[in-house]
Amino acid sequence: MIKIHLVVDFPEWKKKIKNPKNYFKIKQRKFNTYVNSSKKINEFTVFLTNSLKMKKLNNKFRKVNKPTDVLSFPLNIKLKSNNYLGDIAISYEIVNKRSKNSFFDYELDKMWIHGYLHLNGYDHIKYKDFQKMSRKENLIFKQLNF
Repeated sequence: MIKIHLVVDFPEWKKKIKNPKNYFKIKQRKFNTYVNSSKKINEFTVFLTNSLKMKKLNNKFRKVNKPTDVLSFPLNIKLKSNNYLGDIAISYEIVNKRSKNSFFDYELDKMWIHGYLHLNGYDHIKYKDFQKMSRKENLIFKQLNF
């Protein structure tokens, strides 16, 4: 079971998603119904921010002085009944730009699912790991959006 905490740091998000808290509550419910059967609660935070903040975070934690679409900060603090996985930061401008060829919700879901998988130890450094992560992303995405 997952529990998603939400922090909206940039007001433009609310122009595209009228009620971000409700949006993620629905995604959380679907995720728990279709994807995750674990009784243990895996918590994480989604931080909806802008490219300026993403650039600062990327520079501070990865020494890359440019904005990026999504950053994951794994934590893995184990409590008695909960496991706090970490935080996911997402750039409004990049999601918005990509949504010109698709839909805003589609791009947002792709980003937080990608970040969630990073929190769970997936990576895409090697090609075979990229393929494994992509398959898992697509599976979760389909289950959340159908």
